[in-house]
Amino acid sequence: MRIGPYAIEPKVILAPMAGVTDKPFRLLCKRLGAGLAVSEMTTSDPRFWHTAKSLHRMDHVGEPDPVSVQIAGTVPEVMAEAARFNVDHGAQIIDINMGCPAKKVCNAWAGSALMREPALVARIVEAVVQAVDVPVTLKIRTGWDADHKNAPEIARIAEAAGIAALAIHGRTRDQQYTGTAEYDTIAAVKAMLAIPVVANGDIDSPRKAAFVLERTGCDAVMIGRAAQGRPWLPGHVAHYLATGEELPEPSPAAVRDILLGHLHALHAFYGEEAGVRIARKHLGWYAKDRPENAAFRAVVNRAQTADEQLRLTRDYFDALAAGVAPGLPAAA
Repeated sequence: MRIGPYAIEPKVILAPMAGVTDKPFRLLCKRLGAGLAVSEMTTSDPRFWHTAKSLHRMDHVGEPDPVSVQIAGTVPEVMAEAARFNVDHGAQIIDINMGCPAKKVCNAWAGSALMREPALVARIVEAVVQAVDVPVTLKIRTGWDADHKNAPEIARIAEAAGIAALAIHGRTRDQQYTGTAEYDTIAAVKAMLAIPVVANGDIDSPRKAAFVLERTGCDAVMIGRAAQGRPWLPGHVAHYLATGEELPEPSPAAVRDILLGHLHALHAFYGEEAGVRIARKHLGWYAKDRPENAAFRAVVNRAQTADEQLRLTRDYFDALAAGVAPGLPAAA
């Protein structure tokens, strides 16, 4: 699969997720085998480009090629300027968000709300494509609701405007993340287009990824929530697609080492106070479904320093690796 001049290999992409796919997580997933990792959504509003949050989101120093940055907004000229600004700051692919179902995004008529306005979609994608000399991709849903599955219409508009690749989440906006993703609409869109199409939604295992590729005929898969706490999943999917072999889940000792590295990266990237706070959600995801995870989370979420957070995490996973009950201090 190619996006403009860039070969995406393996054909497993980490989905953009607000508050999740920051630079430390993207670097980790790429190191563990993802073919591409798209940045979390950045605003097109120039008033916020120089806030601490935006500066972190636009930091791509040392990030492996290609760097894909997602932008969100509703005004074609503003989106075009945002695309130019991000390219000037290291973006090699610009991704347009028309898939986010969040109320605060849709209430501003951004994200998946734009699928209700095909004419505006056309103006936005045309403006962004014409504004930059890097490939522009688009992420959408199957439609606004069950009665308005207009992904095929939006896909034709996107291809005609020069979009280099299209990612489709197999749910409508009103489904949010409930129910199950459907792949018939994605398959229909793929059959219509000459550009690469990426399937997204409920891809949580190597076998599921292979099934979705077979079912849709798509060029690649995109993994979102299933990679939270499992940054090795894209790499495991890639290995299975290439060899037919399913890799075992990492041992507790291996997870410990991956997680401690992730924590160190978060602390270094955000600074100790913010890094410790941001790490808490990741710790919950890594510990999900592990022994005594609720007790561990209750304790580790009280940690106020990087050293304390690292020590509690190391002790917990050391105990799991040794096959003994974690000796957790009281949470009170």
